[in-house]
Order: sequence, then structure tokens, then C-alpha cells
Amino acid sequence: MPAVTADTLTLPRLSPSQGRARAVKSVTRGPQAYEGEGFPVTRAFAGVSYDDIDPFIHMDQMGEVEYLPMEPKGTPWHPHRGFETFTYMIDGTFQHQDSHGGGGTIQDGATQYMTAGAGVLHIETPPEALVMSGGIFHGIQLWINLPSNKKMSPPAYQSLEGNDVKLISSQDGGALIRVLAGDIDGHVGPGKSQTPMTIAHVTLAPGASVSIPWNPMFNALAYVLAGQGTVGESSAFAPGAKPAAVSTGNLAVFATGDRITLTASQTQDSRHNALEVFLLGGQPIREPVVAYGPFVMNTKEQIYEAMSDYQRGSFGQIPDNALMPFHG
Repeated sequence: MPAVTADTLTLPRLSPSQGRARAVKSVTRGPQAYEGEGFPVTRAFAGVSYDDIDPFIHMDQMGEVEYLPMEPKGTPWHPHRGFETFTYMIDGTFQHQDSHGGGGTIQDGATQYMTAGAGVLHIETPPEALVMSGGIFHGIQLWINLPSNKKMSPPAYQSLEGNDVKLISSQDGGALIRVLAGDIDGHVGPGKSQTPMTIAHVTLAPGASVSIPWNPMFNALAYVLAGQGTVGESSAFAPGAKPAAVSTGNLAVFATGDRITLTASQTQDSRHNALEVFLLGGQPIREPVVAYGPFVMNTKEQIYEAMSDYQRGSFGQIPDNALMPFHG
């Protein structure tokens, strides 16, 4: 799991932990499914109440899978309205193009934001070279809701390279924290969203523990990309609070508080030899959500309007030089 790495002993360190540790509300495991033309995903938020994930809507772990030649797959051209997509490529390569001029290659720990807003058509697909050769493919796609007053905002696109990420470490150097968006302890990531949030990818060495300051106004979710360990801690402020065991594919939802504790087991699998956690949270929007396929709105009537607008072509047109899936 390469992503972006660094010598943690040379990085800025987190401040000493303060405030109330967040207790663990629940731990779930997402089911396996297939997306687009048939690439494997884990539905990270399946079975979790929307109240616990707001302002997020949906999250897939794409892979981790090692493709044989001619196996890599992506998505065909499709529409979106009413939210933002956040794509983080940990390993492998994805190409993106949309009907409003956005596009590029996502690889080597890079991220991209696409604000669908009033409506956009786009495609994400592996490049011809990856299809021909096969290889490892692993990433995250997250859907971030937009408040009602921004759902019809103009589409926008941000492409952020891996070296744009803000890197920090725990006090003892046992954890590497990649701040992809938002703020952790005054260290600001490059991603800019319409909805206030923080996103980070945390790698903990075997036996390491870290206590990460977290905005008390945000919710907090920890998804285990790989490895095993515990989340949370025993706390005098929350009687009955205790660490909860987690492993690959688990999503932990935290209660309120000021910091999040993650601990890696002393023994990890030989492939990764670390606990890898995708950590996210944001300011809840607390508005009605009606989602239908690629549309996320506030009412059924708005969904019908989105479908009608898409059929009329108001989301834009597929460009003349359109990127298309390569199947050999």
C-alpha cells in the first residue's frame, strides 16, 4: 500500500493529546459488490444510519485487487447532480474526464474532487497500459453531500497530486498521518470542499498508537483499509467506554469528543505490516436526503427534475475527444 510515505522522524509532530477521547458507537463491516463495468468494491457505509455519516452519502473501497492482463475495469460515461465526489488513488491508476472540462490521471496517492453541483457527465476508467499489463488497483471513492443552497452550484474540478498532501506524525513517530483535506491540529490538507470536513489516511506501525485531535463539531468515522488493531480507549468521561477491535473492511463510528485514538496490533499481516486507516468526518448538514442512483437531492420532485434535465442534455455533452473505456 504505497500511497505517499515519508520518514516520520523528520515530520512535524502532533501536539500532546488533550480533551475528551471519543467513545466508539458502532463497528460494522461493509459487503462486497461490483461497480461500473465490474470492478470490486466494499460498500463501507452499508447498514450505518445516515445520521452517523452526514455530510457523507456513500463510500466505496475500490479493490484492493491485483488484476491480470485485460482484467482492469472502470465506469462508462454517467451523470451526477447534487453532491461532490472525492477519489483517492492509493495504488494503481485511474483516468477521469467530465463534460465541463475537468480531467486527468489519478495515481500515486493523488486525489481529485468533482463538484457535480447542477449536473455533470463524467467517466473514470483505467488507462490502456494498465488494462494491457494488469496490476494492483486500490482506492477510495467518497460521495460528499451538498447543502440545499449549493446543490445547483456550477460544476467544478480539483486535481491534487500526492506531493500536495500535508504529512505529519505522532509524537513518537509510530504513525504517519496524511492530511488530504481539512485541518488536523493546525496542519491543513490541500482539498477544498463545499462542506466543512477533514479527511486523512493514517498508517500505524505494529504496536503503535496515536491520539488525533478532532474538530468537536464534526462527526468521526474510521475505515480500516488494511491490518488490525483497536479504535477508542477506556475513559473516565464515558463510563463503559473501551477499545473496540477492528480489521480490514471495518467501519468504526465514534461518539462526540475532542480526539480519536487508533492502535495497531503488534502482529500484522505480512503483505502490509501496518494498520491502515481512512479517517474522515465533517459538519453535519441535517437536511432531508433523497438519493436515486447518481442523483442526491432533498425531495423526490428534485430527483424527477434531475432525470428530466439529464435526458434533455442539460448536464452537458460528452466531448468530441472523449475518453472511453479500453477493453483490448
